Amino acid sequence: MSHTPFAGLVPAVLTPFTPNGDLSLSGVEPLARKLVADGVCAVFAGGTTGEFASLTTDERIALAARWSDVLKGTAVRLVVHVGANSLHDARALAAHAQGLGAAAIAAVAPSYFKPKSLDVLIEWCAQLASAAPGTPFYFYDIPVLTGVALPMVEFLERAPARVPTLAGVKFTNPDLMTLQRLLRAGGFDVLYGMDEQLLAALVLGANGAVGSGYNFAAPLYNRLIAAVRANDLATARDLQYRGVQLVEVLARYGYLSAAKELLRSKGIDLGPVRLPNTDLTADARAALRRELGALGA
Repeated sequence: MSHTPFAGLVPAVLTPFTPNGDLSLSGVEPLARKLVADGVCAVFAGGTTGEFASLTTDERIALAARWSDVLKGTAVRLVVHVGANSLHDARALAAHAQGLGAAAIAAVAPSYFKPKSLDVLIEWCAQLASAAPGTPFYFYDIPVLTGVALPMVEFLERAPARVPTLAGVKFTNPDLMTLQRLLRAGGFDVLYGMDEQLLAALVLGANGAVGSGYNFAAPLYNRLIAAVRANDLATARDLQYRGVQLVEVLARYGYLSAAKELLRSKGIDLGPVRLPNTDLTADARAALRRELGALGA
């Protein structure tokens, strides 16, 4: 199975909802147009930023299909997140993504009944990935949310025997020592998942990055990548700090609802978030816009 690693930005896309909270498939296209114009290399649909845990399996299938449709004819590839607590649901999502011709699938570990060992995690990944035997598979390591913190270097060493489609890891983890070891594991694509540390990851050798900030700040991060390639680290550091300031502001208001408000300020209305995430009050929206304006965001 041939697979071209992802080089550049891969936005973990937000999921659009109608004002009453239903899935809004019509909201995908405006965001897709923006991201194509921003020069991203792929999108990561139905992940953490996409509130996958608050979607039904049918909604996730419909969402992946819509992203596939709107990206046809563009240079932007599609990665579908298929992780779920139910292995049956995850396999159904994986098979559907393969049918769409997705460039890759990715999955977090189950997080209610957690795999207690690397052996169990590898077996779970093997059964999931076997439902899409022609599609590259990425394990999505995000221990801060799943509570599953197993050794990823050893995972890459041992998993290929059971997961022949394993292409790499989406590493949403601040452990830069482990990132360096993963980047040297040989033959695997390591996608870094923390926007606020992208500069460090690039300097250490990462080529691809998945992140929520690339929904609205891809031009800033593309300039950061260009500065690193030009060995202009002073500019790269300044750009990275702007990204840090942006994350700090959004996190203070509630990251997902604030991110949607930022896009709304740019003319892309993706609707509300779903409980247990909460929307901003009118006063909070006004205050957020003032802070974003002060940052030039």
